[in-house]
Amino acid sequence: MKKILYIFITTLALAMTAGCHYLDQEPDDLITEEMVFNDIVKTNGWLANIYSYLPDPYMDWNMKYGLNTLTDDVQIPLEWGGFGWWSTSAMKGNWSATSNYFDLWGNVYKAVRAAYIFQEKVKPLGAEQTAEDVAYMRLQARFLVAYYYSQMLEFYGSFPLVKEHYDIDSTYEELMLERTPFEEIVEWLDEELWTLSQELPLQHKNMTEDHGRATKGMALAVRAHVHMLAASPLFNGNQLYAGVVNKDGTQLFPQTYDKEKWKRAAEAIEDLLDLGVYSLYKEYNADGAIDPFMSYMNIHFATGAANPELIFINNNCNYAEADQNMAPHGYGDGNGAYGATQNLVDAFFTRNGLPIDEDPTYVASGYSTEDIRYEGTSWSRSNSKEEKGLITEAGTPNMYCKREPRFYVSVLWHREWSTQLNGRVDFLYGGANGGPTYDSPQCGYLMRKRQHPQATEIGKQNHPYRHGIIFRLGEFYLSYAEALNEYYGASEQATVLQYLNAIRERAGIPAYEGSYTQAQMRELIRRERRIELLDEGKRYTDLRRWMISKDVFAEPIRGLNVKATSDDAFFFTQRNFMTRSFEDRNYLWPIYQTYIDNNPKLVQNYGY
Repeated sequence: MKKILYIFITTLALAMTAGCHYLDQEPDDLITEEMVFNDIVKTNGWLANIYSYLPDPYMDWNMKYGLNTLTDDVQIPLEWGGFGWWSTSAMKGNWSATSNYFDLWGNVYKAVRAAYIFQEKVKPLGAEQTAEDVAYMRLQARFLVAYYYSQMLEFYGSFPLVKEHYDIDSTYEELMLERTPFEEIVEWLDEELWTLSQELPLQHKNMTEDHGRATKGMALAVRAHVHMLAASPLFNGNQLYAGVVNKDGTQLFPQTYDKEKWKRAAEAIEDLLDLGVYSLYKEYNADGAIDPFMSYMNIHFATGAANPELIFINNNCNYAEADQNMAPHGYGDGNGAYGATQNLVDAFFTRNGLPIDEDPTYVASGYSTEDIRYEGTSWSRSNSKEEKGLITEAGTPNMYCKREPRFYVSVLWHREWSTQLNGRVDFLYGGANGGPTYDSPQCGYLMRKRQHPQATEIGKQNHPYRHGIIFRLGEFYLSYAEALNEYYGASEQATVLQYLNAIRERAGIPAYEGSYTQAQMRELIRRERRIELLDEGKRYTDLRRWMISKDVFAEPIRGLNVKATSDDAFFFTQRNFMTRSFEDRNYLWPIYQTYIDNNPKLVQNYGY
């Protein structure tokens, strides 16, 4: 039987219903193995296809993966479930092993198999594809395998670890693999990513053409992330999974807590930090002081060498549709319903760097009587005059006044200035940008973090380019603080505060001082992660790996009275929007029942 390869190849039999299907004859529109790997363009197209399985941190993490919409920070209309936003079903608890939502499991095995074939078949093709080029291409494919497996670890825990390409002549029984124990996967990823970090380039020769391709820092970042997962409560001695065993009784999840895993996570992050090539992105004023507004906003817009915080990005993102979902309806193609919650609004710090319930200067009710300005920023998105440093005008609800800079970058509220509208939004019921349509802010707020301020004329697709961040340095500052606190407690608190306060300095809020218990510091770090990494696909996994999702979602998702029809205090009256459903089983994703049925060696995750 002649081997025929598709550019978009099928997956392993353990993952897909039909398994690996090859045809006995060659239709005209198929491409042979020889044709692909004897052609530079097709060879690079194959590698690009392996990269194409990277998540899009804009629309994938919003819609396909649901990582942002499944948190207490974001609320979308439940009606969007009819347009592919599967997270609306999960919000209500309608998620089972037979639900046909996003198939991460199947897609990973497709990508992995493509990567293994590529490593075997890619070869030098003259001056334009040298042996040196081929060596780097193979390393890229190896890195992508490791990254995709880290995703499997994050969402499914244990899975069958396929370490090589299975030949076309493999038997059905050989393809039926059982799940590999969690700790064995961690050890394999640790070794593989460390080896890759020793062979991959530190930096790209051409940041414009190559930015986003595998580097030493990307390998170390994924490795550090894997160790953070392994150290966290979800996977570190979680007895909820005591009964998840292979058919032969092999335990798939560690049942004994191991504090040393936190030390190992800290050391893995140190390996990344010690590279010395990354630093927090900052913009400065003429006097040399940090501009916290512009720094935080432009982390997502500054590209290439101009942004030293970027570690791992995806250059191919659907940011245009993300802009559309955040832009108020009534403007171009704006959907106006990718919204923030009151839960999130209340989580932001005040200008003094304190939680709102701890700052005596914070006022929750009424309206301001004066304009409020912040020194040291060129932020100018508060009125038509684009006055730099004007943050809120007189008449703004007090609960939005004197908040930290990240709040203003991230959230759009009723009567706030909109660059898309070149006017103030009207979220009243019957207002230009409010109900009764479901394409309106469900909780009275729109998210605007990562929406480009120059993304105007939505209907004309006028969207400035931006990368999608998979990993950036700010995350690992906070992860390092967390790992040190969990392992050392108070004895390393000075170092913990150093990294935590580096994030707060960039954010323009006062540093933490004094001493804290380990539990107090844990809460400080977790709150900082929520705000700093808002809408970047991190909180969903954080809530799960800390195993606090059930507690968080025991509290309802809160918003404002979006049924109000006039500009009186009734709009700003808080109400409960919905109570999310989250059960113990939801800490891990289910393996689709089809895969369980097709592979008698596979066992299901807890509760499904």
